[in-house]
Amino acid sequence: MQNRLYLWAPRLPATIQSSSWRDGIVGALRHALPQACTLCSGTAGVALICEPCNQSLAALGPACPCCALPVSSGSICGKCSGKCPAFDATQAAFTYAFPLDRLIQAYKYNGALSLAGWFAEAMLARRTNPGSRIEADLMIAMPLSRARQSERGFNHALEIARVLARRCGIALGTRAVTRRRDTPPQATLPWSERESNVRGAFGCTSDVAGRSVIVIDDVMTTGASLDELARTLKRGGARRVENWVVARTLPPRD
Repeated sequence: MQNRLYLWAPRLPATIQSSSWRDGIVGALRHALPQACTLCSGTAGVALICEPCNQSLAALGPACPCCALPVSSGSICGKCSGKCPAFDATQAAFTYAFPLDRLIQAYKYNGALSLAGWFAEAMLARRTNPGSRIEADLMIAMPLSRARQSERGFNHALEIARVLARRCGIALGTRAVTRRRDTPPQATLPWSERESNVRGAFGCTSDVAGRSVIVIDDVMTTGASLDELARTLKRGGARRVENWVVARTLPPRD
């Protein structure tokens, strides 16, 4: 792979950025025009990422079914056994590492919205049991504060969730949860402060009583935000909460 990264992806007018029209238009363009890999600029056919670059993305491997941290046995890790988080399960497609981190940053901060569909398809292909039936009543995205969504112009988790909900035939709750207050970005804080930063940050605005919910996010680091959101959903009566994330950050080595 070349050292230089080509993080280009087509941007579309704001009026169609969050609609199904975008998927159709981008799909037609991919088939009509030669595609260059978003990472290395090599030939990619109709895909956004060429096969060599796709193979270079770090798979997660055997992991704890609850928090998705690597565990050689694939059984519940010691941390989750000692203190169960509010969520019931987590599935991650990749380890958060180079060059996947460049794709996620291009998507979130440079408006490369065409990557939403690619992330969604990767999440489906790399499920723990890809062929198994998905048992869920509702899919929601990690909510952004109004200020952050206004700044970016879109909710990155919601755009991935739109594709996944449509592919899985699961209802998408675009207003099921809200962010009550604008907290500092988790990425700017030490790991030890992230849990307190999001405490009480979410509100449940729809009836989720007895429902099984899938929460979509891009990256799971400490899991503090996902844990707090799951706790909010459980207080609202949700029967089960499962996280689906593009990537799992590994803890720092001692």
